[in-house]
Amino acid sequence: MNFRQIRNRFLDYFSKHDHRIVESSSLIPRDDPTLLFTNAGMVQFKNAFLGENPGYSRATTAQKCVRAGGKHNDLDNVGYTPRHHTFFEMLGNFSFGDYFKEEAVLWGWELLTEGYNLPADKLHVSIFEDDDETYDIWQKEIGLPANRIIRLGEKDNFWAMGDTGPCGPCSEIHIDQGGAVGCGQPDCAPGCDCDRYLEIWNLVFTQFDRSPDGTLTPLPKPNIDTGMGLERLAAVIQGVKSNYDTDLFQDIIAHIESLSQKKYGSDDRMDVAFRVISDHARAVSFLIGDGIMPSNEGRGYVLRRIIRRASRFGQGLGLEDIFLRSVCNHVIDLMGLDYGELLRARSLILGVVENEERRFADTLRYSMKVLEEEIQQLQEQGETIIPGDVVFKLYDTYGLAVDLVEDVARDENLEVDLTGYKDAMGKQRLLSQESWKGSGEAAVPKTFRNLLSRGLAGRFVGYDTLETESKILSLVLGNQEVDLIEKGAEATVILDQTPFYAESGGQVGDVGQITDGVAHFRVENTLKYGQDLIIHKGRLEEGSLASGDTVNAAVDRGHRMTVAGNHTATHLLHAALREILGDHVKQAGSRVAADRLRFDFSHFTRVSAQNLLEVERWVNDRIRENLLLNTQIMNKEDAMKTGAMAIFEEKYGDEVRIIDIGNGVSLELCGGTHTRRTGDIGVFRIISESAVAANVRRIEALTGEAALRYDQKRDERLKNAAGLLKVSPDKLLHRLKHLLDETREKEREIESLKGRLFTEKSADLLQDVREIQGVSVVAKKLEADTPKELREAVDRIKDKLGSGIVLLGANARGKAMLICAVTKDLTGQFNAGQIIRELSGIVGGKGGGRPDMAQGGGDKPEKLEEAIESIDSLVVEEAV
Repeated sequence: MNFRQIRNRFLDYFSKHDHRIVESSSLIPRDDPTLLFTNAGMVQFKNAFLGENPGYSRATTAQKCVRAGGKHNDLDNVGYTPRHHTFFEMLGNFSFGDYFKEEAVLWGWELLTEGYNLPADKLHVSIFEDDDETYDIWQKEIGLPANRIIRLGEKDNFWAMGDTGPCGPCSEIHIDQGGAVGCGQPDCAPGCDCDRYLEIWNLVFTQFDRSPDGTLTPLPKPNIDTGMGLERLAAVIQGVKSNYDTDLFQDIIAHIESLSQKKYGSDDRMDVAFRVISDHARAVSFLIGDGIMPSNEGRGYVLRRIIRRASRFGQGLGLEDIFLRSVCNHVIDLMGLDYGELLRARSLILGVVENEERRFADTLRYSMKVLEEEIQQLQEQGETIIPGDVVFKLYDTYGLAVDLVEDVARDENLEVDLTGYKDAMGKQRLLSQESWKGSGEAAVPKTFRNLLSRGLAGRFVGYDTLETESKILSLVLGNQEVDLIEKGAEATVILDQTPFYAESGGQVGDVGQITDGVAHFRVENTLKYGQDLIIHKGRLEEGSLASGDTVNAAVDRGHRMTVAGNHTATHLLHAALREILGDHVKQAGSRVAADRLRFDFSHFTRVSAQNLLEVERWVNDRIRENLLLNTQIMNKEDAMKTGAMAIFEEKYGDEVRIIDIGNGVSLELCGGTHTRRTGDIGVFRIISESAVAANVRRIEALTGEAALRYDQKRDERLKNAAGLLKVSPDKLLHRLKHLLDETREKEREIESLKGRLFTEKSADLLQDVREIQGVSVVAKKLEADTPKELREAVDRIKDKLGSGIVLLGANARGKAMLICAVTKDLTGQFNAGQIIRELSGIVGGKGGGRPDMAQGGGDKPEKLEEAIESIDSLVVEEAV
């Protein structure tokens, strides 16, 4: 079987056992803000395990996973082992209070032995040491001999979501790959770190709730959570000993062979590079495909490290030019049939990767220069070891691999402090884990989690009406559900049906009021938990409200229409950017509020002023055309076939809503509220364009009345500026240009006068030349405002001096400045960089530079005279 057949057989098997096939969620965890990446199949079902009703009780998935950052980080092991990956697929089946251990074990065994035809006599299992129930199932129901059922402790066979909460024992299924593969020890058994007994499937029985004191309380509805890596399963079924020898990787490796003209399997060191690049190209493609962009923090930093690690290993295969782009393109060809998001984001993925590769090439050149300077300084100080913190800085800041540092060190007869490097790396990992603040949706508060577990939900009717009669289902005050709230209470109201749109997809929630004729509850925000639990947060300004009351719920029409105008404008802006900049543009985030809209999108450079004008003009043209908006509801698979844009960070259900502007001018999946026609927007005005991160730009814009007020205010400022310069607004630009030209001319005159003054001072200084040990030395304090002025003076004196040392200092705005120059004939004996390092220490600072020219300074200008006078002793020391 090929990998696609293996994956499909798993999903089809559980589908036949009444499991819902649930599409893989994004690699950005939506429902678990504590995670850097989705790293297991159960992540998207976390709320279901905590009691929320997902709409089904059985599920099966092939989940995209990444383990390359935070607490789950396999990055540095990838390439050196047959099974470590940054990106992998996790096959899983799940039960939410439905079936339990017996079915999980029976189905798992049947699928492995009959569905995949794995030899039953080679399969062993491990169970939690106290789990007699699972032992009996394996022995009595399956018929597995006792010597192939291993009891292990909590470390190996007990799973927990955290220190407290849902947890339970697990049972792992292993396959015996034979003694030739393993460690050869007589006591080798499942649980050994060697590869003989290879774990292929983990069945987790979530049956307890662990309290803070460690007490395990049985859950009223236990759950099943299983996980089996597709790559590992494919290796077993295809009869190979390394995941990299499966068809998931071999096509990619063959492509790398054609690019490098090297052969996989011919050299151990090169084989590591082949494995690294093939793995990392998969991770990079899927991460960018899910909307993650390279940056210097969080997920983006991990992505950047993966790209740079692949680039570094490419050099080991002789791939000096841009190559990862081509490998990622091959990954998209291979995996795009299974994951359509790769095909839809192809131009974005390839553009981002190429951009990062070029940036890294520049960074690498610079980092080698930094390394050479560090080595020169160490050699001058007589050191023979490159410190670990220096090696770590080169890796962490510039991406320079330790093996490259070792190669250079070897050529210079230096050693590398690997222990110090590993210590610094360990500290960085710890800081990274501690500093990860999380992202995605905040965890559902316990009060609302309980309401979800009771199946409480409200129907949204706000697409068709802004006012409706409703019944209060629940009231929440603080963290407690209550029966009654009274005047002054800041509370949450939950209705059986509501016209209030809940904050979602970047659009803010509706505001308005809930009344019953006497009571008046002002809704300040509307949020949603789960699929249908819509909550209205606000303040009861009059009367009292009780659970079960019939009320009138009314949305603030002005707020809703302004937000709707901004949302429709966002869709037009997205379409305009793709039309004018290219189809690599993808939405990377948005904020649609009443006062403005913000739109983040993928793009590799600053958007030019001319392009911004074109985008603005394009949107306003569509507004004036007064295009009709059509809404369709269809299943997600059919919707994606229409070419409708899906947004990276959104989680879509089985049925989706398509917003079609002008019969195809813009086509997007969207659950937000919109105008009926584009003309309702009024006018669109871009107010700023900026960078959010590498490859991500941000546009902020206004529409309607806000845009009009913005233009009026700008027009008023223009008139005021023209008034100050006593010209009409249409002549303001000409007048400003004339004033700037005059200013520049005067600045040139001032610089010229300063130059003449310094030339005269320089000539005077030559009268103060001293002979020290036969060397001509000029050392003086001058009046100068900038290092540039001081450098020019040094250059003039040095040119006239012919042979010697020039040291000048100045006190500029409370800081000491020092510049030293050594004529070429003396650089073998005197080093300007070393002189400045010594003297800068006297004035409380640092400095350095070339042997012939260096500069420095410090925050102790009162010690400037002392530093300048110290040149005498330094010259005497070096001359001797």
